[in-house]
Amino acid sequence: MVTISSSAIDAFKAGLRGPLLLPDTPDFDAARSIWNAMIDRYPAMILRCAGAADVRSGIAFARDNGLPLAVRGGGHNIGGSALCDDGLVLDLSSMKSVRIDPAARRAYVEPGATLHDFDHEAQAFGLATPLGINSTTGVAGLTLGGGFGWLSRRYGMTVDNLVAADVITADGELRRVSATSHDDLFWAIRGGGGNFGVVTQFEFDLHPLGPLVYGGLVVLPFGNAKDALVSYRAAAPAMPEELAVWAVARLAPPLPFLPPDVHGQPVLVFAMCYTGPVENGPAAVEHVRGFGAPLGEHLGPMPYETWQQAFDPLLTPGARNYWKSHNLADIDDGLIDALIRAIDTLPSPQCEIFFGLIGRQTQRVAVDATAYPNRDTLYAMNVHGRWDDARDDDRCIAWAREFFEAARPFALGSVYVNFMTQEESGRIAEAYGPNYERLVAVKNRYDPGNLFRHNQNIRPTP
Repeated sequence: MVTISSSAIDAFKAGLRGPLLLPDTPDFDAARSIWNAMIDRYPAMILRCAGAADVRSGIAFARDNGLPLAVRGGGHNIGGSALCDDGLVLDLSSMKSVRIDPAARRAYVEPGATLHDFDHEAQAFGLATPLGINSTTGVAGLTLGGGFGWLSRRYGMTVDNLVAADVITADGELRRVSATSHDDLFWAIRGGGGNFGVVTQFEFDLHPLGPLVYGGLVVLPFGNAKDALVSYRAAAPAMPEELAVWAVARLAPPLPFLPPDVHGQPVLVFAMCYTGPVENGPAAVEHVRGFGAPLGEHLGPMPYETWQQAFDPLLTPGARNYWKSHNLADIDDGLIDALIRAIDTLPSPQCEIFFGLIGRQTQRVAVDATAYPNRDTLYAMNVHGRWDDARDDDRCIAWAREFFEAARPFALGSVYVNFMTQEESGRIAEAYGPNYERLVAVKNRYDPGNLFRHNQNIRPTP
C-alpha cells in the first residue's frame, strides 16, 4: 500500500477540473460501486475526470507515486477492472459528449458515453454504427474489446467502424491515432482493451439507418428447443446481412404478450432485428417465425433507438453477475443437448444462455486487420449467470462453469475479451490468438512499465 502525503494530494487536487473523491468524501461509497455487485474494491481515490487534462494529470500522479491505476468508462464491466484496491480510479463517466457530423457521417464520442447517448444523437440524423444490444453499455469498453451487436452482420464489428481516436499513453502524451498516424497503436486499441492508454475521444464512421427497424421477439416452449435450434443453424447461412437473429434460453420474464401461466417457465426466445426496408420486415422474419409454434410473439416496426433499449430491464445494475463464454462456428447437436440440461437446472430465474449470430461482414475482415482476431466466429455464446443473493454465489457460478465445460468440445477455442471475468487471465492468448505477440510489441512500446494493467492484461516483455 502506497502512502502519499496530504500536501501531495492537495497539490494534485488543485490542478484538476473534476472532483477528486477520497474515502471520507460523503459519496465515495456510491462512486466505487459498479454494475456487477460481485465486485467490491476500495480505491484510495477516485478522480471524476472532466476532460483530457484531468486524465493526463491522473496518469502522471499514479505513475509518479507508484499507485495502481484503474480506468472506468460508462458501462457494465463484468470483470471489475474499472476499480482497483488502494489505487487511483480515473472515472470517465462524466465525459459523455457525443457530437455528430451528419455531412461527413462521423461521430465524435467521449469515453463516458453509453450506447443510449450515442444512438440518441446519431438517430436524430438517421445514422448509426454497430454497437451492442443494451443501451446502458459503455461505448469505450465495448469498442476497445471489439464490439458487436444487431448491425454487425451488415456493417462489421464496432472496431471496423472506428476511424481515429485520441489516446493518452503512460508517458502522458496525447496521440491522435488512425491508419496514418501511430498506426500500430490504432491497430492495438481496436480490440486490445485498455492496455495501451486512455482513449479520450473516439471517431466513428456512421451509416444511414432507421429511424425505424423491423423486429422483436418470438417465444417458443423450451420443449421445442432442439428442433428450433436445428432450424436456426440451418437457416443462418442464408439469412440476409440486414437480419440479425439471436437465440436466448432462459425462464420467461413477465412479458405482456405472454400468457401469465408462461411467466417463469423455460423458453427459447428468438430476438431479431431487420434493418432493411421496413416494409420488407415481415417477409424477412417469416422463416424465423416457423422455427416452432410460439407461445407468444411481439414483432413490428419500431424506432431503432427503442429496440436498443429492449433488454435493459434484464441488465439493471446491482445484481451479481458471472459470465463464461465461447466463440462458435456452428451449433452442434451435442451443444444443444448440453444447453437443454443446463436450462433444466437453472439456479436463478435471471440466468440465461444466448447465441449471438454475427458473421457476414464481421467475417470479411482479415484476422490481422485489427487486434480483434476472431473473424471465424459465427455465434458468440455467453453463459450469463445473474442472481441477487451472495449466498447463491457458489451454486450459480458452478452452474455457469459446468455448462461452459460441457460446451468446450463444440467451440472454436477462442473467446470475446469483453465477456471474460476477472479470474480468466489465463485465457488472454485464446482471446487474441495469432495477434497476441504483435500486441505485446505495441505494449512494449507504449506501456513498458505496465501502468495500464487493471484489465485483461497484455503483459509487456520483462
